[in-house]
Amino acid sequence: MLRWLLLLTSFAGLAHAAPPARIEIAYEVSRDGSVVADVVETLEHGDGRYLMTETSRGRGILALAGRFKRASRGLVDASGVRPLEFTDERPGRDSRAAFDWQARTVTTQYKGAPQVLSMPAGVQDRLSFLLAFALFPPREKSVTYNVADGRGLSAHQFSITPGGRLKTPAGEFGTLKLTRVKQHERIETWLATELGHLPVRVLMLDKDGRLLEQVAVRISASGP
Repeated sequence: MLRWLLLLTSFAGLAHAAPPARIEIAYEVSRDGSVVADVVETLEHGDGRYLMTETSRGRGILALAGRFKRASRGLVDASGVRPLEFTDERPGRDSRAAFDWQARTVTTQYKGAPQVLSMPAGVQDRLSFLLAFALFPPREKSVTYNVADGRGLSAHQFSITPGGRLKTPAGEFGTLKLTRVKQHERIETWLATELGHLPVRVLMLDKDGRLLEQVAVRISASGP
């Protein structure tokens, strides 16, 4: 199979591609075939800045848990994507990470006092790493991002393979697939080439053997 030749060909074109200036993707999250939550992700970028938001709400009895919102804002220049602030808002449990690129520190806060950490190279947050992949794609078979959130820093390693053509309720797309395996958990993410490599499907197998699927059902985009 010419998988790596096709992959390198995809990367050659990806360097000149970018997500639309504004795009909103609505997803349904299902467990064992039943829809349990709705997720809306929005990206706006231009003039050297970006804003990403992700809002989630459960269905049925899970709606009682309230709304969950994550957001990342930051800068984009020739050196890459540089997050400035990441927030994770949940009922009764908020957290944040602030990035100081001059001092090379990341300040995280989840419970208790803030914690100041040394900034590793190429640091991203739980949303911005997807934008970093789209705008500055790696040319290897795998990539590792040092990801920060309110709890601290962790290394996320992904293998990269062609994902083939994927049909979703929002449309059919050519894809690349990112796979992350951590102990007994496995996460597979399909990135749509026609959307500047933003996610249109995610499968997560957790340590208890439960399978969650997040799939795009509606896409709205504007700008180049």
